[in-house]
Amino acid sequence: MRSQLRRWHIWLGWIVGLPFLFWVISGLVMVARPIDEVRGTGLLKDLGPVRMERPPVVPRIDGVPLQSLTLKASSSGPRWVATLPDGKVRIADPATGAWLPEVSATAAAHEITSRYGGKAGIAGVSRTAADDPPLDLRREIPAWQVRMTDGTNFYVDARTGEVVATRTRFWRFYDWMWGLHIMDLKTREDTHNPLIIGFAIVALVTTVLALVMLPLTIRRRRRRSA
Repeated sequence: MRSQLRRWHIWLGWIVGLPFLFWVISGLVMVARPIDEVRGTGLLKDLGPVRMERPPVVPRIDGVPLQSLTLKASSSGPRWVATLPDGKVRIADPATGAWLPEVSATAAAHEITSRYGGKAGIAGVSRTAADDPPLDLRREIPAWQVRMTDGTNFYVDARTGEVVATRTRFWRFYDWMWGLHIMDLKTREDTHNPLIIGFAIVALVTTVLALVMLPLTIRRRRRRSA
């Protein structure tokens, strides 16, 4: 019985050995740096509270129902952010109530440069589509990707001008390791995929076999000593 269990334990150990190695390496990488450094916390200055000399003017909606209307701060001044029932988002000038066009590449770059506290410069600005967002954004919104010379990417919502994501160079490596850790390198979000569940079950069976064989091995050695 012990020999049979030992044979199963060895074969299962070979099967689960590589996933164990991936789990340990990826886990070590993910704890190697403070999470605030990975996320780029502090690279952008926080926006202060909204201040206006006069009461804000509500934009004309002409009978169109609104899901929400929020006054938000930006580096260029406060603006209304209106969300319509169909999910569309528009911005308006709170000083006049006039609707504003979508945020341009220049405005997105200005939002970053006016708040950026690092030493890198802007390497380029490009538009990303809502139906095909970059893997490091993973949000189905139209956005401007502001690339810095140190490898950091900032994502600015093209509808509102809000900075929705900060992705440092190490964050992208961290994200790849996270995908390896949960065995989902495609979306890096599915922690309930069959691959990781299957290997976890094999690892559990391998561990249980080891615990079962331990007392049997100790008993056998004691009999030999006697």
